Amino acid sequence: MSRIQTKNVSSGRVSDLSRDLIQTGQAEALPPWPGLQAQVQLPSDNWGVAAENAVRSGLRWAAVWGDHRPPAIQIFALLFGCDGHLLLQTHVSDQQPELPSQTPAYPAANRPERHLSDMLGLRWRGHPDARRWTRHQAWPADVWPLRREFDCQTLPPGPTPGDCDYPFVPVAGAGVYEIPVGPVHAGIIEPGHFRFQALGEEILRLEEHLGYVHRGVEKIAVGRDAAGLLRLAARVSGDSSIAHSWAAAQALERALAVEVPRRALHWRAILAERERIANHLGDIGAICNDVGFAFAQVQLSRQRELWQRRNFAAFGHRLLMDTLVPGGVAREPDAELIAALRRDGDALRTEVADLLPLLLEYPSLQDRLRDTGILRPDQARRYGVVGYVGRASNLQDDLRRDAPYAPYENLTIEVPAYAEGDVAKRVRVRGEEILVSLTLIDQLLERLPQGPLATPCNTRGRAVEGLGLVEGWRGETLAYVRLDATGRVERYFPRDPSWLSWPALEILLDGVIVPDFPVCNKSVNASYAGQDL
Repeated sequence: MSRIQTKNVSSGRVSDLSRDLIQTGQAEALPPWPGLQAQVQLPSDNWGVAAENAVRSGLRWAAVWGDHRPPAIQIFALLFGCDGHLLLQTHVSDQQPELPSQTPAYPAANRPERHLSDMLGLRWRGHPDARRWTRHQAWPADVWPLRREFDCQTLPPGPTPGDCDYPFVPVAGAGVYEIPVGPVHAGIIEPGHFRFQALGEEILRLEEHLGYVHRGVEKIAVGRDAAGLLRLAARVSGDSSIAHSWAAAQALERALAVEVPRRALHWRAILAERERIANHLGDIGAICNDVGFAFAQVQLSRQRELWQRRNFAAFGHRLLMDTLVPGGVAREPDAELIAALRRDGDALRTEVADLLPLLLEYPSLQDRLRDTGILRPDQARRYGVVGYVGRASNLQDDLRRDAPYAPYENLTIEVPAYAEGDVAKRVRVRGEEILVSLTLIDQLLERLPQGPLATPCNTRGRAVEGLGLVEGWRGETLAYVRLDATGRVERYFPRDPSWLSWPALEILLDGVIVPDFPVCNKSVNASYAGQDL
């Protein structure tokens, strides 16, 4: 099937839903923060109803998070439509923190709401799953780390008790057996537990249990200055250093009304596209290797290594960590290195353009990838997946095009998309995104404006808050930041796209044979650390 050319984003209009909520008395309008289409305040009892209305309006669910502001807890939920983002707000007493769940309307809200139960003590009426998600025995069940009074230094000394009693959902039947995998894996990857229920070779059900690399990111952000926050954001998920640090920087800069120099914005976009290319190269090779096609892994690993060596030479870090600073970027390459970046792009474009047709047409490879791990378009919409996982299932949302931020508002963004939703199309989308990113880098370097690399980010003398939204290589990446009057962080919440793609992995494995799990998993490649926080 040929690439889908029509623009197909989340179909509903944020402006229509927000207007209806306000006109029917279900919500009160708030001035939207920069980067948002609309923002409303809801009575807590209307929280679930608003989600039901949003589903009917065709909006995609993006995130939920909370902020303890004694004696209340402020709750936020973000939705996306074809005209931008809508932020829902409500609050509950920290003594009786109970809200209607949005999970019955949006299954993607399931684990994020359970995370808030573990971290803030929220109770969700109507939630279908009461099991803990993040806690893993590391702190008492009646203690909530994101409450204002919680002190990280007061945790009991000694090792955390083993977490071996998670109540996985059983599947019964003649011949059904379980396969536990992880949390410690044979490969050098992060820990996560996968519990398979299988009949013969066919997977009947997969259930994940994550959280083993929970580092307390949200809590240890508190008290940092702006520069310290960006250093932390770059390490939320090591392969998404630019995505998370740019989202956090954007949130800070919007909150402080800082105008970032255009030259710095061009370099941020170049860095983001280089991050996208490096990860796609590595993952396409790894997918091919998982089905025994080592030739592709050798070639793509070589290309990725050369690309990351140039990252180090030009920007000081292979994974581009700490290249962003509040108000701009830390450094830029000299003229000789800029010329080298151009040559690298030309060489990589030639190699990828030669290699992709082989990967997409080689019979023995495609026999393993086609019709494997199918995520149907209706399932993609239901679970709100983003990035290449969504685009392979014809959910094409791309913030660079659909909610553009500088400098992308002046560029034409091509978004590859297909409807089959299988491993083959996730590989194809990634390969085509490499070529799109190479073109964007050429345009950004060609149009590189003169000017400074950074501008000061000074505190405004009062508490401020903001939201950053960027299109990382995995998809829509967001950061919420609230600063006190001195410019210190009071709340930081990063939402990695993996929160949405991990549940989708469970869905797309329905009926897949056990030996095909590795290639399905790699085609999604959700981040453990980005989800675990």
